[in-house]
Amino acid sequence: MICFERQNESVTPAVVMLEKHGIEFGLHEYDRGEDLRDFGLEAAEALGLDQDQVFKTLLVDAEGGDAPRDPVVVVVPVSCMVSMKLVAAAVGAKKATMCDPSAAERITGYVVGGISPIGQRKQLTSVFDESVELFDTIYVSGGRRGLDISVAPMDLVGLLDGIVVPITA
Repeated sequence: MICFERQNESVTPAVVMLEKHGIEFGLHEYDRGEDLRDFGLEAAEALGLDQDQVFKTLLVDAEGGDAPRDPVVVVVPVSCMVSMKLVAAAVGAKKATMCDPSAAERITGYVVGGISPIGQRKQLTSVFDESVELFDTIYVSGGRRGLDISVAPMDLVGLLDGIVVPITA
């Protein structure tokens, strides 16, 4: 995989972080539709990709037990629903709930629909669904709406010191 030549608006903190660490990736820009409800499915459709290979990034609040104090980054296929029970178990929490969208934007530095697991303001605990291991390449948000990054999943997991476990319902 080679990083495509890009325009300045494609330089996001995610791109900068991947370049800084020498990780190979591709950039994939697409025209966004009018429907702002399901950004991940929109990306898969616009790029002509299998929905299982395109991953969405969610922020989850984990509470109780050994849970981290900060929210947890959850990376799951856009075709799946996340199991809050399994996420809580993965980080040693008693329960997990979706983070408020405005808090997620403030914490990550990205807008909802463009939240990348890469290059957030602070590196948070990252939990990946085990299905990342099925692919040589996965697609995640590049840090803005209409931009996805293709990357080898284990490069991404390693970069983020991620946990790979089953977390889909």
